[in-house]
Formats: sequence, C-alpha cells, structure tokens
Amino acid sequence: MTELAQVSVTALKGVGEAMAEKLAKVGLENLQDVLFHLPLRYQDRTRVVPIGALRPGQDAVIEGVVSGADVAMGKRRSLLVRLGDGTGSLSLRFYHFSNAQKEALKRGTHLRCYGEARPGASGLEIYHPEYRALTGDEDVPVEQNLTPIYPTTEGLTQQRLRQLSQQALSLLGPRSLPDWLPAELAADYQLAPLDQAIRYLHHPPPDADLEELAVGHHWAQHRLAFEELLTHQLSQQRLRESLRAQRAPALPKASKLPKRYLKNLGFAPTGAQQRVGGEIAYDLSQPEPMLRLVQGDVGAGKTVVAALAALQALEAGYQVALMAPTEILAEQHFITFQRWLEPLGIEVAWLAGKLKGKARVSALERIAAGAPMVVGTHALFQEEVKFHKLALVIIDEQHRFGVQQRLALRQKGVGGTMCPHQLIMTATPIPRTLAMSAYADLDTSILDELPPGRTPVNTVLVADSRRAEVVERVRAACAEGRQAYWVCTLIEESEELTCQAAQSTFEELTLALGELRVGLIHGRMKPVEKAAVMAEFKAGELQLLVATTVIEVGVDVPNSSLMIIENPERLGLAQLHQLRGRVGRGSAASHCVLLYHPPLSQIGRERLGIMRETNDGFVIAEKDLQLRGPGEMLGTRQTGLLQFKVADLMRDADLLPAVRDAAQALLERWPSHVTPLLERWLRHGQQYGQV
Repeated sequence: MTELAQVSVTALKGVGEAMAEKLAKVGLENLQDVLFHLPLRYQDRTRVVPIGALRPGQDAVIEGVVSGADVAMGKRRSLLVRLGDGTGSLSLRFYHFSNAQKEALKRGTHLRCYGEARPGASGLEIYHPEYRALTGDEDVPVEQNLTPIYPTTEGLTQQRLRQLSQQALSLLGPRSLPDWLPAELAADYQLAPLDQAIRYLHHPPPDADLEELAVGHHWAQHRLAFEELLTHQLSQQRLRESLRAQRAPALPKASKLPKRYLKNLGFAPTGAQQRVGGEIAYDLSQPEPMLRLVQGDVGAGKTVVAALAALQALEAGYQVALMAPTEILAEQHFITFQRWLEPLGIEVAWLAGKLKGKARVSALERIAAGAPMVVGTHALFQEEVKFHKLALVIIDEQHRFGVQQRLALRQKGVGGTMCPHQLIMTATPIPRTLAMSAYADLDTSILDELPPGRTPVNTVLVADSRRAEVVERVRAACAEGRQAYWVCTLIEESEELTCQAAQSTFEELTLALGELRVGLIHGRMKPVEKAAVMAEFKAGELQLLVATTVIEVGVDVPNSSLMIIENPERLGLAQLHQLRGRVGRGSAASHCVLLYHPPLSQIGRERLGIMRETNDGFVIAEKDLQLRGPGEMLGTRQTGLLQFKVADLMRDADLLPAVRDAAQALLERWPSHVTPLLERWLRHGQQYGQV
C-alpha cells in the first residue's frame, strides 16, 4: 500500500491545479498533510436542541415551523423569519437575501437550522443560519459525529476541507501512515496508535468531551503533541550532532592574560562567574565546538565572563568576534573591551553597518590581517567579512539571532574548515520549558548571583493622573546628586510617533525642570548623536535622560537610581525587566515608577503586579511565557522554530522531560525512525541541521 506522504493532493476527487494551489497555501501538498491538518474546534450537530432550551452564545441544530417572514427596515434592510417549535420561538435574520428566498421561507414551512443563538431586538436571533426545508414525511438523520472546523484560507470552504479529509481518512491505515514511534516506546509513555488518534480528531463521536478537546488535553491530541515535540527535540539533537561533528581549535587554559585582566578590573568575580568561567574554559579546551548559552539576570556580570573566554582564545593566538544585535549595544561592548584589553596590548577592531567607505575597507583589512578582538553588529556575518584565525564567537542577546545564522558562522572559522566555538549570552532569562525545547542544541550556564553592592530596585505603580508628583520626585532625586531616566514606550507600534512623543516629553520636562540638564535619545537619531548623549549622561553632565526603549540593554550608569516608564502596560514583562535593570547598578537605593494609564486590562494589571512583586528575572520570564506565549518571547526570528501544528509549549510543558528521554531512546535504539519523523513534521520548517 502506498504511503500517503507519497500521494499528491491532486489524487483526491475535485482537486485540480487551482485547488492544489489553494491547498498549498495552508501547507497541504500530499495526503499525509491533509490528515495532519487538524480541526481548530468542533460543532455539535448530532442532536436537535429544543428552542426553549437554547442559551445565548450556543451553536446548535434547531427545528421549527415558520410563523412569519418580513422585511425589516433598520440601519440595513434584513429579512426576519420567526421560527417556533412548541418549546419557544426565535428569529432568523438574513442581511443578504433574494425574493425567491423570502417566498421559500413562507408561513408553515418546516425548517432545520444550524447557527449561533445571540440576544437580539426580538429575543434570541440566529444570523445567516445554515438551513434546509423539511417535508413532513421524511426522517432526516442528524450528523453521527461532531463537525470539525478546520484552519482555512481564501477560497477553501469548510465543506471542501471536510470532503478532502473524508477521502484521505478512507485511505488511512497503519501501513499507509506508518507509526514511527515503536510499540515499546509508545507503551512506555502510554501513547495510542497514530491512525486511531488522527481518525478520532477528524471525527470525534457525539459523546466526545468538547471541553477537553477545546483545551487540548484529550488523549488523541496528547499523542500527536508528543510526537511533534519529540520530532522538534530530534531536530535540535541532530543540529547539535552536526555541529559537534565539526572540529574546533582546542584552546589551552590561559594563565597570563586573565591574571592581568582581573588585577586591572579592581574587583573579584562572584562565585557564579568563577563557576561559569570554569565551564567555558573546559569547553574551549576541547577539539569540538563549544555551544554554550550563558543566562544571567540583568547586571549579573556576563561581560566579565565573556572577556575571560575571549582571553583564553587570544592567549592561544587566535581571533575573537563579539556580536550584538544593535549598534548602541555593540558600541558599548567596543568601548568596554577597548578599556579592558588595550592595557594588555590587545588591539580591538570595530565593524558595524554604518561604517562606510575608507573606514569600512580599513576595518575589513584589519580583520582579514588578524586583528585579535573584533566587535560589531551582525554585519560580521556578511559574506565579505573574512577572518584570519577566528576561534571564538560571542553572541549577545541570542534570541535576536536565529538558528540558521548560528550555523552560518561555521564558514567563518579557521581556514573555513574549523568551526569557531560559540558563546551565547542573554539577559532575558529563558524559562526552563523553553530552554528545553527552543535551545536544546545548547549547553546552558546560569549566572545566578549578583555582584556585591547591587541593590534590588523598588518598583511602584502610579496612575498618570499623578504625573506632576512624579515630575517632582525626579527633581528631588536629581537635587540629591542622582540621575534619572524617563522612558517613552511604543505608541501603537509606530517608531515615528514614539520619537515624536519622546521629543514632546523632553520639551515638557525641560520646561518643568528648568534647573536640570535634560538629554534626549531615540531611535531616529544617528548612532553618533546617540553615543554623544549617552556619553554626556554617563559622565554626569546630564541629570535626566528622556529616551525610547533603545536603552533597553547594556546601558550602565551606576549613578542613575530612578526610572520612570510611561505606559508600561504596552510592554512585555521581559522588556520592562530589562529597562528596570538600567537602575540599581550602584549602591544607592533605586526606584522604578510605572506610570500607567487607567483603566488597566486584567492582563495589564497582572503584568504590572508581577513587576512590583519580584526582581527575579527567571520568575518574570516564566510569568511572561504564561501571559504571552513562546513566539513573542523568543523574538520573531525564533518563532519559525516554534510554530507547532498540535503542540503548545505552555500547555504541554509537562511532557517535555518525557519527550527528552524518548528522543534519547529513539536515537540510541531506533535511529532509522528519526529521518521519517523529521520529514513528516518539519518538511516546511527548519532544515534540521543541514545548511
């Protein structure tokens, strides 16, 4: 029997070229795709509901006799048909109707209808129901199963999708759709056979638990979610293996440079920094590429750890590249590394998209000639950038770089044959559930201890009607010699409007706080202008900095102890936490004022409440994941990786430990099952580890 994955949708009755194109839009190219295109929800058409028992908002099949049909003239002309069944009556309302339709719905006609009952002007109403006239003597059966509602696209009706899945289901069997989970494995995790789960989800029986299906906790959904998460895990493992199979320069542990660096630093690393530094040093000494993610809450000192890793490669005579997602952050790293490394006699080169002309040519030449430390934006990925002996790549804020870009780094290694080690840093703590699935190809280290002298930030919620009091609070803090930030957040996703809002806030505060020196920084300014304003603020020449969220990461001004965030309800928790991390970097008590605009939505109240209760980035990240879902948390570049068909990372988080074990078992005992699974689930997604 032919496998359904090999049979094109054009083999189905009624599918010509035009229909095949529409189906391809929703990812349906073969019959296996059709079977894995599962319903979003179900309608219960298996019984007729008495009109008297209907509740508003209920979808139902009803039967009754027409007692009148009139054209009602409201804002829009509509046909209103009264229908009764002895237990009660309701109206059917049609905005699009013909005279013939009106004639056919005359008094005394017996109708069966399906639709959603809503409260209307004359009691319950159903807008544009599906209906058919019944003659008194025929017995029209109701549906035997719940009716599936499929994800669709323009030009694809539910009726057509149901017919197609019906045809595909008639060909479904254990041989036409092989179950790649071995029986032993399925039994260990109490998983039902694949064909049974698929048949059930396309055609649940009338007694199926709709509630359970709606929340995704049904055994049939559980079976498919498990297989999908397992496949995702396998793709990450394969990615990891393909990288691990590469060779990397083995870098001996360094002694001279780190000693001199730490002496100049002026403070001892924390226990966590020493532990994570040790894990990295060991990885770098191995002949296979390191793939390590360092998570550290805001201000945990990731850059010091990165510098120690860099020195190990530099002492061995190799090059190091450090990449950051924005020019402002890359520039800060450049300044920091210059300050740290130049006293050790190490040159630091700079490359960003804005470097043009001679300066760019000169930077490219220096990198190709072997400038030891190179700092820049993702411009370092570009084809024309050639390294001399690149052994280590440090990527800051990993979630802005996709998996594919990580893989592209291979070509940049020593002689194009050796793969550079990769150290990835993020200040956005990644909840365990996400780390286990989205970052399964990385080893993880956590900096879970703040350097001494850092103070937790006290967070308060203030309604914007008390704005004048907040302005006075800024005046008082600056009068004591402190500095403050005033952050203007995105207005309806428009950068231009946000910059205008920042401009007018800057003018308003300059006027209100005449005695203070106020600066302004926003996304439309040139990088040189931004850097100049930041330098003035850092040097204490400005007391108040009005900014958009461009200051989210990496800005370090220990003397700033007050931050005002306007309209915080517009931001995600992780971003609020990042912004708040710009204060509390010195020893003075620091405060963050969330200046919100009432009334807050339920979710807005929850989010801001969490910010007030905790300074722990990991707690915040878990909550953020629950409130926003994984796609948003990982940034758009990563969401392609997480567009699951059936699984849901939050809902199915409890499956992940079992999924990891099952992936391991499959790789060890049934390796031939891995590729068919990857082809089944990821054909349209990530190319698992092959670049």
